[in-house]
Amino acid sequence: MSEQTENSGMELLKDIANVSGKSGLYRILKPSRAGVIVESLSDKPEKTLIGPTARVSVLKDVSIFTEGAEESVPLADVFLKINEAHGESVNLAVKTASDKELLEFLDAILPEFDRSKVYISDIKKIITWYNLLYKFVPELFTAPKGETEDVPTEKA
Repeated sequence: MSEQTENSGMELLKDIANVSGKSGLYRILKPSRAGVIVESLSDKPEKTLIGPTARVSVLKDVSIFTEGAEESVPLADVFLKINEAHGESVNLAVKTASDKELLEFLDAILPEFDRSKVYISDIKKIITWYNLLYKFVPELFTAPKGETEDVPTEKA
């Protein structure tokens, strides 16, 4: 997979994680002897110590199962496709959207997703996470496009 070539802005996903059993996303601040210190991505960010037994998934390592030649597509690439199609936010209410609407959403973004391995709950997470990331870490989506335009103005 050519993850690093296209999405250097998405490299920031290495500092963003989902913690099993907790809602939302967290910015990884630093490891400690008792686990890892994280800060919630929210309007009122809170720092929390996540113990060593907690299941922490770094978003950079998450991918979506697909059918065909590629077995999966990195979540970062999916977020970039969502950004191209939807801009600042996905206006699909995950709590009230029907399963059909959610499947149609992902089908429009990633037609080759594996319908037997990607669940409705996964699609809801993708939408929720995208909206959180765009709101609290917008630089994820501006860095790749800005790189080519900003290069000529070098600092002397």
